[in-house]
Amino acid sequence: MDVIDAIKSRRSIGKVKRDPVSIELVEKVLEAATWAPCHHLTEPWRFFVMTGDGRKLLGKTLGKIAEEGMEDLTTVENQEKIRKQEEKALRAPVIIAVAVTPSDNPRVERIEEFAAVNAAIQNMLLTAHALGLGAVWRTGKPAYHPKMKELFSLRDEDEVLGFVYMGYPDIEPPVRHRKPFAEKTIWMDSN
Repeated sequence: MDVIDAIKSRRSIGKVKRDPVSIELVEKVLEAATWAPCHHLTEPWRFFVMTGDGRKLLGKTLGKIAEEGMEDLTTVENQEKIRKQEEKALRAPVIIAVAVTPSDNPRVERIEEFAAVNAAIQNMLLTAHALGLGAVWRTGKPAYHPKMKELFSLRDEDEVLGFVYMGYPDIEPPVRHRKPFAEKTIWMDSN
């Protein structure tokens, strides 16, 4: 697949089949991630691949985070909310948590470490698409919660930047349009 076609045709695929994804395909996605640009060659990314029952660890953590805002955990309504959070981790056969572990080198700008990992995630999404997989990058407050750092044994300065849910597409990708780049571009010329 041509890279321009891949960029323009890739979509977030939130509904995937339960069919397992081979380790070889997952490894291709991870390998592509490691070729993202990074300042000072720090390679600040970390990947946590969850499949099978390994996804339940994420589900339990999502449930525990949801419990924090509840006064009475025993109500039917709250039990249902917790269950729904736990089941989010079962929406795809493969979930890859992606974290940034910033370098402590004083020459390295922290924000650049985050940018590198975000570029790695884009490489993952494009590679999954090129391999015929559907993927979606999920984030939100639970991703940045201290319990996520605990789950993945991350340091205080590390951050989870999201979860790549991946499997074989179970929906047709939606047609999307973007505004022309000219509407978002200012050309600056010295003349």
